[in-house]
Amino acid sequence: MNEGYVRYAEYVKPWFSPPSWIFGPVWSVLYVLIFISFGWVFMKVWQGQIPRLVAVPFVINLIANASFTPVQFGLDNLPLASAVIFLVLVTIVWSMWAIWPHAKWVAYLQIPYLLWVLFATVLQLTITYLNW
Repeated sequence: MNEGYVRYAEYVKPWFSPPSWIFGPVWSVLYVLIFISFGWVFMKVWQGQIPRLVAVPFVINLIANASFTPVQFGLDNLPLASAVIFLVLVTIVWSMWAIWPHAKWVAYLQIPYLLWVLFATVLQLTITYLNW
């Protein structure tokens, strides 16, 4: 097992921390929603049907989302992981705002992602605080 995962298991966690097995199924569902909605946005940008600027928060979100696990478990850096998950949260809101005039359904499809990342942000900030 990765040393970062072992260290994470040893951190003090808040009472509302879910069991570790829940993260896989939740992220599996969210990644399907992300694939559908982000894929639609990128396709429409590529086809020239929506402005390229609309894709900016989606791109930043993908980069931030992909960097969270290496930062949290590879670098074992709680403050940086907190900053990264906060960036993920902000870019979800930004992407919902950016796509709203073009495809409201894409914004609505982000709601489960937004709610989970909001929870994950509170969880990450709390773990960071408890283990500082």
